[in-house]
Amino acid sequence: MKYTYLGQSGLRVSRLCLGTMNFGVDTDEKEAFRIMDAALDAGINFIDTANIYGWGENSGRTEEIIGRWFAQGGGRREKTVLATKVYGDMHDPYDGPNRDAGLSAYKIRRHLEGSLRRLQTDHIELYQMHHVDRNVNWNELWGAFETAVHQGKIGYVGSSNFAGWDIAVAQGEAKAKGVLGLVSEQHKYNLLCRLPELEVLPASKALGLGVIPWSPLDGGLLSGGHRRGSSGRRSGEKNERFGQVKDQLDAYGALCDELGESEDLVSLAWLLANPAVTAPIIGVRTLEQFERSLRAVELTLDESTLKRIDEIFPGPGGDAPKAYAW
Repeated sequence: MKYTYLGQSGLRVSRLCLGTMNFGVDTDEKEAFRIMDAALDAGINFIDTANIYGWGENSGRTEEIIGRWFAQGGGRREKTVLATKVYGDMHDPYDGPNRDAGLSAYKIRRHLEGSLRRLQTDHIELYQMHHVDRNVNWNELWGAFETAVHQGKIGYVGSSNFAGWDIAVAQGEAKAKGVLGLVSEQHKYNLLCRLPELEVLPASKALGLGVIPWSPLDGGLLSGGHRRGSSGRRSGEKNERFGQVKDQLDAYGALCDELGESEDLVSLAWLLANPAVTAPIIGVRTLEQFERSLRAVELTLDESTLKRIDEIFPGPGGDAPKAYAW
């Protein structure tokens, strides 16, 4: 496994991040334990989750599974750089009118305590805002997060689904308060979704955030499953989108055949080739899928291959404003 620093922090994380969104939903606890054990064995020290995973009335279930995995001991907790998130509705009746999605200091405190309890740990290395909440000012936010840092309950703060200007505002306010600020932005980014190259990636790189791409295979569209006669568990939902990008996927599949590599691994390797990217999230459902993903770290794409990929999946043309102005 290869490692890099997480944004402007001194924390070193693996170049692949294990995503746990499927744990307790499509992946049972026994298989989830096997995957997490295999991740540590392979040198992956970065595990990402969220308090709402498990979804709906089962929100929190995924964190509970991870907590029971930690409770087995064997250095599992000590070897893990743990990331979770706050923002969504946890279906907690005690939240009352504060149950809606958001990032008030009240909610951050309550939901952090809930995550710590479910995860069976006393600290979280990376605590991420799952979405931007423009109803809350940064004095309140940085006050809440810095209190948690000083209490030793979190190590670093990250964002997710922030616009480039949200990142700029957050870092400016952090600098004014004399605090570290954000160290990462978790964002949807893949070959079929390259809009972040306009603003989010340049802002993150300039302001000290490592980018953690979620949905690196765009819900399975970039996995090559359609050519193997398997469109995945969400085939019904993806049919319309698949029809829109079928020609691109066919051209991409032909390129991967020439390379002698699978579409999913090339998609991950393409992300890893971007200096703004820290670690794509591999949201696997099975141990077999996890083991397949590991080779992406060793796969290097040359300039001619990257150029051909750009021709198949043209991005926005660079960062703003050069992508569209003189």
